[in-house]
Amino acid sequence: MSALRYWDYYNMTGTFTELYERAKNKGKFSKLNDIVTSRENILLAYRTIKSNKGSRTAGTDGKTIEDIKVETDEAIVNLIRQKLLNYRPKKVRRVFIPKPNGKQRPLGIPCILDRIVQQCFKQVLEPIAEARFYKHSYGFRPMRATHHAIARVQHLINFNRLHYIVDIDIKGFFDNVNHTRLIKQLWNMGIRDRKVLRIISKMLKAEIEGEGRPTKGTPQGGILSPLLSNIVLNDLDQWVAGQWADFTTTHKYDRDDNKYMALKKSHLKEGYIVRYADDFKILCRDWKTAQKWYHAVRSYLQERLKLDISPEKSQILNLRKRCSEFLGFTIRAAKKGHKRVTHTGINNKKKQQIKKEAKKRIRKIRQSPTAQNALLFNSYVLALHNYFNRATHVSLEFSRLARELRVFFYNRLKQVGKYEHPSNPPPVYHKFYSSNYKTFKIANVYLFPLANVKMNIAMNINQSITPFTEEGRKLIIERMKPDIQWEVAKLMKSRLPDRSLEYMDNRLSRYSMKMGKCEITGLFLHAENVHCHHYLPTHLKGNDQFKNLRILHRDVHKLIHASAKHTIMELRKRLNLTDKMIMTINQYRKRCNLELID
Repeated sequence: MSALRYWDYYNMTGTFTELYERAKNKGKFSKLNDIVTSRENILLAYRTIKSNKGSRTAGTDGKTIEDIKVETDEAIVNLIRQKLLNYRPKKVRRVFIPKPNGKQRPLGIPCILDRIVQQCFKQVLEPIAEARFYKHSYGFRPMRATHHAIARVQHLINFNRLHYIVDIDIKGFFDNVNHTRLIKQLWNMGIRDRKVLRIISKMLKAEIEGEGRPTKGTPQGGILSPLLSNIVLNDLDQWVAGQWADFTTTHKYDRDDNKYMALKKSHLKEGYIVRYADDFKILCRDWKTAQKWYHAVRSYLQERLKLDISPEKSQILNLRKRCSEFLGFTIRAAKKGHKRVTHTGINNKKKQQIKKEAKKRIRKIRQSPTAQNALLFNSYVLALHNYFNRATHVSLEFSRLARELRVFFYNRLKQVGKYEHPSNPPPVYHKFYSSNYKTFKIANVYLFPLANVKMNIAMNINQSITPFTEEGRKLIIERMKPDIQWEVAKLMKSRLPDRSLEYMDNRLSRYSMKMGKCEITGLFLHAENVHCHHYLPTHLKGNDQFKNLRILHRDVHKLIHASAKHTIMELRKRLNLTDKMIMTINQYRKRCNLELID
């Protein structure tokens, strides 16, 4: 995980760990501003923003990360510190992006310096908040994903036999967060630095271009907004859990099962919350209990968090009779023998969206049957399969989608491609798909078949996995399986117009064969950090063949080609290389006719 390496490089790992441990012990934080404005924290924030693709999106001042890159480290630190002495955020740029239902979602894009400031605050607030967050909240949190939320719901249905679900939809959540209440929640979480709270308040009230200063809401698009939103709804999580799952009893039980057996004899409402951002479910055992939860949650949201629910989208469902929808999946408790098990699929809205997008991409290939467009289609299919392959009925769902689109695909592509069973497909195709399905070959690239997908079992997250403890970091490094399929899908989107198809294909194959690991450091590489090096450089008559390519971390690649001494020193310090790694790098440099490094 590259973020952990950056923490080490800027000496912030110990600081974040200490904040997390103090927060776990209900500590209070009155001097956070010193950490926020520390040189190391500012430079870490700058590097994090710089590595984000969104850094190339301009705010209302028209500036991007390219305008900041020219500054020295010291200049950036002084710039941020000076800005925070009397912080006044610039206007937020308003952008609208289309939603699947045809409506538009408003995003707020802060100026680049304000984004760096927000990242400085996020880095310091996140370990404190993470220590206080409820364990079954999964949205916008480190090492957690939608699949963990789906796995938790499946577990509650399969093992706890909870077949009633309370679906609550918060009306315009991000636009209606109460600012005063949020600041109080931060205070109750132990954040007692008044200067920090004052600056966060100013961030929330930053003027939006063409709309004025907001009196409520956390604008989507801001760096800090997802964390603040989770802080708002953490009160709901803890309240629901405190009613049953985490209810404190006077008698101490050895096992939770024994505690719950005793609680069932009381008048408490049995219910378990699973939340992903503002989308949450409460699973219950019977209709009467579900009704109680529905009204209790509605009252809590209105009275405590000043939020309203959408009555037309909020409901109680019997999963034995009807499907619930969660994060693009359908969920139902289907009969299997003498018990009920979870059946999950793809919801209708998402299916229509998939069909529409697939047709759009096929039309693009017909108009321009290039290898790049074929690879972009493959990236889309691989990402779809990777997201939905935790559905128990994913194979059936995608087979139906493929059948519905078959005629459209054939009629649009028969004149620009060859329809066949893949013969001698490239390694990446062979890794993810079988040759049993006919598909089109466009510009020597086989299109990935929509129908050919296998189910992966959705697994509950190990609650010990967190970047904020030593044990958690070890688990991340040792046990977390890198998602090669997802990263390959992202790599396929790369636009490298000067590279040959052979290079593009062998780059993907090499990455896949090496399980996404840097061939010098051995660390797993996310797509944004992947560089592909020619072992024998092209200017020395090297080619794009598989055996001449090497998958490297981008900073390692820069070090191999670096000539300036200060650049070499900075990269060596950042990478924390061993003597053996330096020897390998020198072998690469020698092949490039470059001077060896000490």
